[in-house]
Amino acid sequence: MFKLLVIEDNLDLQELFIKTLQKNNYHTFGAESAEQALKLLETEYIDLIITDVMLPGMSGFELIHTLRESQSNIPVLVITAKSDIADKQIGFTFGADDYMVKPIDLKEMLLRVSALLRRAKSVSDRKLTFGNTVLEYDIWTLTDENGTQVLPQKEFQLLYKMLSYPGQIFTRQQLLDDIWGGTQEDSHTLDVHISRLREKIKANTDFEIVTIRGLGYRAVKK
Repeated sequence: MFKLLVIEDNLDLQELFIKTLQKNNYHTFGAESAEQALKLLETEYIDLIITDVMLPGMSGFELIHTLRESQSNIPVLVITAKSDIADKQIGFTFGADDYMVKPIDLKEMLLRVSALLRRAKSVSDRKLTFGNTVLEYDIWTLTDENGTQVLPQKEFQLLYKMLSYPGQIFTRQQLLDDIWGGTQEDSHTLDVHISRLREKIKANTDFEIVTIRGLGYRAVKK
């Protein structure tokens, strides 16, 4: 049974989320602050976190940043009243995996939780499925309706990164840091790799890589 952690200082809302999740066979813990959550994480293995942003003490964004700095890959779904695109960008930049704005539809929350858990399992298995496309990390292969091809390592890692979070915008600097490890490679290097990758996936019917002018790139469903 998956273990989930709900971080919400509105106790009525926390109880609603927990009961909804428990009815759908998730073992669920509650916390009223990020500090409580971090303490619980010292003793419990958690598969997914649902967190508010505006919490007493450490904010939800700061919590996510702390987790990612400690190399934790626990999926995080942010549920907050903060609806500005700037707030969403901060959340995703710090490492949030998904973002919902209150008031939410509980059925949609369950769908997103399920999707995040499936994605996390795929990452642990080092295999990613997107429509009819399968990426296998250990052998750098892309398999789709057009057959199987082995991609160069950097191109594969770029594609795997973006397809792990479809629709999410990655800045050029994020991709350079994640794929090239903070070396002195510049944006031109990234653009060349993206161009080569686009040529290799141009016949793919599941997704495409879109340029977000002035920001970076994202993979979206066709």
